[in-house]
Amino acid sequence: MLTDPIHCWSTLSQVERDAAYNNRDAVPDAVDLITERNAASAAFRAAHPGHLDLLYGETEREGWDLFPGRDPKAPCMVFIHGGYWQMNRRQDFAAMAEGALAMGWSAALCGYTLAPEASMTRIAWQIQASLDWLSQHGAEHGVGGPIVLTGWSAGGHLAALGAEHPAVTAAIAISGIYELGPIRDTYLDANLKLTDTEIAELSPIRRPVVQKPVAVAYGALELPELCRQSRDFHTYRAVHQAPGPLWPVPGADHFRVLDALRQPDGALLRLAAELLR
Repeated sequence: MLTDPIHCWSTLSQVERDAAYNNRDAVPDAVDLITERNAASAAFRAAHPGHLDLLYGETEREGWDLFPGRDPKAPCMVFIHGGYWQMNRRQDFAAMAEGALAMGWSAALCGYTLAPEASMTRIAWQIQASLDWLSQHGAEHGVGGPIVLTGWSAGGHLAALGAEHPAVTAAIAISGIYELGPIRDTYLDANLKLTDTEIAELSPIRRPVVQKPVAVAYGALELPELCRQSRDFHTYRAVHQAPGPLWPVPGADHFRVLDALRQPDGALLRLAAELLR
């Protein structure tokens, strides 16, 4: 356990640094949770086939799955998937739309190219391009209300960056990475190959503060480094008087924290509504 990660990181062995960011090993039933989510998402997509695989770019991964609500002017919860920028796909997170639709909102999931095929710079650019597309074409598919951008894990990092987009009204960054520096010291960098420029320019905690409501959420049972990343990012925003709460989800690990967004009365879904008030 890292009791003071900021000050002891340099003294850790490679094994300890890798473990500090290995969420799957930290959750014993992670594989079962992922399998359930993927199956539920496949069923959800099959039941809502009307607005899937809408490309904002040239490749299949540069696409949107849209799930419009009854009211085209209702808010839209946008979700960016995680996987440390090198795993997963938007299709396997479609179940995240369940709660938003039950609340009367629309939901939308965007994809992006994974590392090592794409650099961190390219991935961050794709998120901006995807939001350009949604702001220009969403209404054609019944998604025309204010955008609440959410993202989990690597998607939390991308949501923090995406909050800068003018089409985004508010955001919830969930279990994200906001300082990329430590990532280069772990096994994750084998595919990412982060540069000094990317760490400096694409770490949300080093960028100008977005003066929009941005909630920073994480599971209270997550790895200490993930908790620290969230607390530090919220502190950085608070120092600059930027709105948005720090929201540790009680009893949640890195994977179960998504239940608070997926469930119709989930705490993070209620928080999304509060951010628009």
